[in-house]
Order: sequence, then C-alpha cells, then structure tokens
Amino acid sequence: MSTRTDAPKRREQILKEAARLFAERGFHGVGVDEIGAAVGISGPGLYRHFAGKDAMLAELLVGISERLLSGGRLRVEEAEADPRALLAALIDGHIDFALDDRPLITLHDRELDRLRDSDRKLVRQLQRQYVELWVAAVRELHPEVAESEARVAVHAVFGLLNSTPHLGSYGSGLPGRAATETLLRRLAHGAFASLTV
Repeated sequence: MSTRTDAPKRREQILKEAARLFAERGFHGVGVDEIGAAVGISGPGLYRHFAGKDAMLAELLVGISERLLSGGRLRVEEAEADPRALLAALIDGHIDFALDDRPLITLHDRELDRLRDSDRKLVRQLQRQYVELWVAAVRELHPEVAESEARVAVHAVFGLLNSTPHLGSYGSGLPGRAATETLLRRLAHGAFASLTV
C-alpha cells in the first residue's frame, strides 16, 4: 500500500525520466505514455502528479534554477567572507550540477522558449541572481577586474562547465567522473586566474 510520502519520490522519478527523454528526443518527440512507461505507471496516471508535459518542463527548468541559486547562496554563507574559498565552492557546486544533471543542460538550451512567459521570466531572473553571486565572488577575489569583465568571465566559465552534454558518456572516450571533475575544476580556476595575467 502506498503512502503519501511516496508521492514526492514518484514526482522526482517522473521528472528525472522526463528530463532524460526530453533531452534525448526533444519535448515534442516524447509522449506522456512514454514517460509513464519509463516510471512504471500509465500515461494518464501521470496526471495525478502533473497537469501535463508543459508543467513537467516548467518544474524541471524553474526547479534547477532555484536549486543552483539556493546552493550558491548557501556557499556564500559557508565561505564566511573568504573569497578564494567561496569561488572554489561555487565552482565545485556547478561542476556537480554539470556532471550529474546533464539532461537539464540540454533541456534548458533547447526547450526554454517553450515555457510560458511567466515561467521563462522566472528562470531568467533566478539565473541572473545566480550569475551575480559569482560576479561578486570574482570581484572580491580580483578587485582590480572590472565588473563587466568579471561578468563575461563568469558566463565563459558557465559555457565551459555546461558543455558536459557534448562530451558523450563515461567509458566512450570520456574519462571517469572523478577525472572529469578534476579537469573541469582546473580549467575553471585557470580561466578566472587568467583575468589578472
């Protein structure tokens, strides 16, 4: 017999499979029945959890933007005004996202324009706030760097880290997760260090 506590886990499972399928085949290339089959419930059964595919897409893209921002804010608090530690923590947090949530990166790149205006604006607003956390951290560490230059550097590092969906799968030319994480960390730190070279 299922309990109410099963519902959040089921929603999470549905969202994870929806993200994977949307990333693989595109939003319009996936039906509700396929998402349901991937999690072992009927397509119509999904409507107990979501109003439809649009609602799933919105929750995925708004949700990851909220998670990145709240994680970034937590890292700011934990760094206790140590700019070097803060930038390192922001980089590590984003690398975890880039390696563990690759379908969401693909989804954002391809499907953001499918969101309702209000959801798309919310995603953009959350992303801007997340960027500003990084810009502040970079300028705290490198006060001689202009704000506009720091912002360009942050977006460039995001581009670097968010390229992970293009790398293929581990074992098919891609080093293991730990080696990839180490390499991405070195590249991100190197990019920021080059601001003062």
